[in-house]
Amino acid sequence: MTQRMQDLAAEIVRLQAELDREIEARRRVLGARLRQIIGDFEHGIVDEHRKLRPGMAAYFGATRPAVVMTAPVIYSLIVPMVIIDLWVSGYQAICFRAYKIPRVKRSDYIAFDRRRLKYLNLIQQLNCDFCAYANGVVAYVREISSRTEQYWCPIKHAVKVSDPHRRYFEFLEYGDAQGYRDRLNQFREALRKEPPMTDSDLRA
Repeated sequence: MTQRMQDLAAEIVRLQAELDREIEARRRVLGARLRQIIGDFEHGIVDEHRKLRPGMAAYFGATRPAVVMTAPVIYSLIVPMVIIDLWVSGYQAICFRAYKIPRVKRSDYIAFDRRRLKYLNLIQQLNCDFCAYANGVVAYVREISSRTEQYWCPIKHAVKVSDPHRRYFEFLEYGDAQGYRDRLNQFREALRKEPPMTDSDLRA
């Protein structure tokens, strides 16, 4: 990796941290403060939110029939999602322990905090829980698979990859056979020594 590429990768990480800080500031502007992961809204905001919550009759009355008919298809995804969640959790519990790779904390990726929003009715809360779980599982699995890739195959692809994971930018260039022989153990040791992400990292 050239120095320019290293600088760009570092800039991407810096910008992500800056974006996280801006999102946190915006939450406070909207009257929310985070306590650990779950958001509790400031006094007075909850009553205003309840006034904005749509009733069930009005909600279904404004919903197109096609949306109702496709709901079972959408929610059927919960079955493969749960299987993937359990299978990957078992995989890292067994294999990461054997490889001495720090395990991914599942709760850092799957959060059910939107149900506390009082402007959502029961159906909307259920929809939000489904989306939070599905996208959280995908992010959780992606982090586990990215650590696996760094351990076994830290090599960039020859073709452009859309939205690669954050570790990818540090990987070896495609075709760098000598680098793979010389540096594979370095990638593994760096992974083993990698500290877990904390809230202070996002505020730094």
